[in-house]
Amino acid sequence: MTLRRTLLPLGATGAATAILALGVTPIASAHVGVTPDDTAAGAYTVLTFSVPHGCDGSPTTKVAIQMPEEIPSVTPTRNPFYSVEKVMETLDEPITDAHGNEITERVSQVVYTAQTPLPDGERDTLELSVQLPDAAGETLAFPVIQSCTKGETAWTEVAEDGGSEEELEHPAPTVSVTEATEDGHGHGTAEEASTETESDTDADAAEDGDSDGNGLAIAGLVAGVLGIVVGGVALARSGSKG
Repeated sequence: MTLRRTLLPLGATGAATAILALGVTPIASAHVGVTPDDTAAGAYTVLTFSVPHGCDGSPTTKVAIQMPEEIPSVTPTRNPFYSVEKVMETLDEPITDAHGNEITERVSQVVYTAQTPLPDGERDTLELSVQLPDAAGETLAFPVIQSCTKGETAWTEVAEDGGSEEELEHPAPTVSVTEATEDGHGHGTAEEASTETESDTDADAAEDGDSDGNGLAIAGLVAGVLGIVVGGVALARSGSKG
């Protein structure tokens, strides 16, 4: 049997852990999942988390999404049915972002609290805008605690290496980072952008030079033809006078 590793529930109470251990929360017919609109390494992407049902029939009151350490900042999308909070934590060591700014803290969780509980028979989606790390081939886990009017469900289980999510009762939503492509997904360096610009400029200059050369050749050809025609007319007139 494949072993399972369960992440700690995002600051949830010990009671939640006890509920899971006792098996009170049943296996759900559909999981809380995430759909990215881009998975390229280094790309900016919108992660859409879906909440398909409540907790054993109980309406959903709060959804807490844990952010992986590889993503230090996040911009939550507003949802009119929820209030949203970013929970911060201090980094052990400061890091530098893509703009050269020093970052001393990161967003550890994004918590959506329902203004009115989401009924069990209805679904909702929550969106987060993030930049994926330059880590092609890596799978990022986003453990979620779904709190309800009665009880909660911890979507925090992550498959061990070689294991399958299908064997997990409450899998954490995951995103697999893919290779950056050359069609604008991901990001390049300033040097690469400068090289591309110089190449385009050289190509344009060469094209302009070719166009000028072709214009001169055509003008010379026309002048030659006109000279032949004028010469022919003069010869004809000279013959008629004789």
